[in-house]
Amino acid sequence: MKKILSLLILLALVVSPALAEKTVKAGPRKGRLLELEGQNAEFFVEKNRTVSIAFYNAVGQAQPPADQVISAVAEAPGAKTKLEFEKKGDLMVSKTPLPEGEGYQVVVQIKASAQARPKNFRIKLELHACKKCDNPEYACTCDE
Repeated sequence: MKKILSLLILLALVVSPALAEKTVKAGPRKGRLLELEGQNAEFFVEKNRTVSIAFYNAVGQAQPPADQVISAVAEAPGAKTKLEFEKKGDLMVSKTPLPEGEGYQVVVQIKASAQARPKNFRIKLELHACKKCDNPEYACTCDE
């Protein structure tokens, strides 16, 4: 009986973090905040469906892009679309827009520098505004 109980406790400790839902945070532009080491990046879909990414330091001050390397893949029905980014002012902006529609996944990969280890983020692209927090649904901060 003790072995079964110990096994169940161990299983709960291993599985719980995987099932725990991460809290979504929004940035100053009402985009999805992506947490990186020592800085944050804000994923924001512009009206023309291009993606812009702004960087902020640990205390939330805007920082111009430096050596970050960003790529993204839009997993729209029918085809995957790779997005490449370029510096435009204080933002990194996708060279091409997202595919039409919504409800599909966008996988964003950010490296702090060309030599750094990449960090991946999966974002379900839902562009309509949340009625409670007024953010786009992909950056909704409500608990529901």
